[in-house]
Amino acid sequence: MKKAKKILVAPSLLAADFGSLSAEIKSIEKAGADLLHLDIMDGHFVSNITIGQAIVKTIRNLTGLPLDVHLMIEKPEKFIPVFAKSGSDYLTIHIEACPSPRKTIGLIKTLGLKAGISLKPGTGLDEIKGILKAVDLVLFMTVEPGFGGQAFMPSVLPKVSQLRQVWDGDIEVDGGINKNTAKQAVEAGVNILVAGTTIFKAKDRKKAIDELRRRND
Repeated sequence: MKKAKKILVAPSLLAADFGSLSAEIKSIEKAGADLLHLDIMDGHFVSNITIGQAIVKTIRNLTGLPLDVHLMIEKPEKFIPVFAKSGSDYLTIHIEACPSPRKTIGLIKTLGLKAGISLKPGTGLDEIKGILKAVDLVLFMTVEPGFGGQAFMPSVLPKVSQLRQVWDGDIEVDGGINKNTAKQAVEAGVNILVAGTTIFKAKDRKKAIDELRRRND
């Protein structure tokens, strides 16, 4: 029997107060965050615009936490080098947005970063079957990407379970994660939990992170 993976929590900066960015990052560091999740949106692949490489570089100078950078953008291959240079540790691209995923994943790895592939809720596992051996992380969106605060979609979890049965890499989930949905996700095989409002809106952020990480075995 395979040893259970450590559950990691990656607060999503999208839910933070950007007017107090340094303090917000220090707060989640003290609360026990494992990674910092950064959503990069271009207004094309998803109907929202967030931050770019300059802000990622600023964040890199504010924290020693690994930066888990999620590119929700069209033609991500054009921007891999600049986000690598900005201090990313993980770069995750969307299979739906990338015409040459194998080539793009190869570029990420060549630059010394961990590479991830992400799927929207309606995208099947067959779409990434051919590149699984090349990636470090698979990110399942459990909401439609673009905006925070949406309700968790449990219909994604059977795909998580199916993947975990055949693949031992990192499986991440993002969207509507709270202590209840986190438990469902972990039971399905997830080992990295992305959460925004659940952490940043909590009165006690350490407690919020601990509750997400707890297996409730």
